[in-house]
Amino acid sequence: MNLSLTPEVLRWARERAGLSRELLAEKVKAKPDQVAAWEQTGKLRFKQAETVARVTHTPFGFLFLQEPPAESLGIPDFRTFADAPVARPSPDLIDTVHTMQRRQAWMREYLIEEGQEPLPFVGSVKVTDPPEETAERMRETLGLDQGWTQRSGTWTDVLRQFRQRIEAAGILIFINGIVGNNAHRKLSVREFRGLALSDAYAPLIFINGADAKAAQMFTMAHEAAHLWLGSDGVANLEMLEPADAPQERHCNAAAAELLVPAAELHACWSEAEAGEDPYQFLARRFKVSPVVAARRAADLGLISRSGYFAFYRDYEADERRHRSAKKRGGSFWNSQNVRIGERFGTAVVRATKEGRLLYRDAYRLTGLRGETFNKFAESLGVRMT
Repeated sequence: MNLSLTPEVLRWARERAGLSRELLAEKVKAKPDQVAAWEQTGKLRFKQAETVARVTHTPFGFLFLQEPPAESLGIPDFRTFADAPVARPSPDLIDTVHTMQRRQAWMREYLIEEGQEPLPFVGSVKVTDPPEETAERMRETLGLDQGWTQRSGTWTDVLRQFRQRIEAAGILIFINGIVGNNAHRKLSVREFRGLALSDAYAPLIFINGADAKAAQMFTMAHEAAHLWLGSDGVANLEMLEPADAPQERHCNAAAAELLVPAAELHACWSEAEAGEDPYQFLARRFKVSPVVAARRAADLGLISRSGYFAFYRDYEADERRHRSAKKRGGSFWNSQNVRIGERFGTAVVRATKEGRLLYRDAYRLTGLRGETFNKFAESLGVRMT
């Protein structure tokens, strides 16, 4: 069956997926000239259109539109590149946002049915409040003492403790470096590092797990600050710089104060500066990445911003080399506890076992099916049969 589609829509689908004509041709097993012809004439076979939709992660019906749809994330977009807003979200980001919104909507309804009261800290601060006060309120709610990072063993211990405290406070937190469980759809750190969806019952944080773990700490604190403001948003925090928006600047400042308090940094700066690598010294003391330490020093006027940017570029280049050389692995079930979230996963599993949620809907919410879902339930201590 031959189709006559709008050439502009076919070009939009390819560009939206970030594919060149050559790469799309490779994925659909066609020649680049054939892809070019599709985009010039709009004429291709039904099966070819299905394949184009699948590899570009475009809803099939969209290909039949007369013009490209105006897609939006539906939440404030604070992503920037070279100080300019990012024009178009990728299908991977769009699908991730939609998945998080579905999970939040279900969890909100579930918690209300369970008699959950609204969480008092959500929206409890204003953007005009001092960021230091926001950091202190976050610390109090999460049960973190002043200097909490310095008393923990390693930065991985701090990250795990921070995530657990956030979840214990009633915040849904998900960490994933791919779309769902699809290893072929890796999330881009350059596109976004995290997002926050505010809600009085089911506030939510998503962290791009493709990012370095030491960098995830700052993103987690930044997105948590959004919830104290009661605001949604997605950000890429290029060079850890916030977008030029009041709430982004507030969240960055609050996150920095939460992780590296100004008074404590000032107190140890002379000792750090006297060493060979002041940023590594601070990173070990505060259990943050050297980039976060350097950024905080720049914010407090201890180093120049140009010096910080130069360090950031060198550090990121080294990190990319290390990540590409490192083999990834680990337990599938441990990965699911982070990707799906222990609190959310437990709620879905229990609701399914009690007959309040259809298996079909549980599969859609978790991205797990059949025996894999049952084994995930067992990893949470729940037997489905």
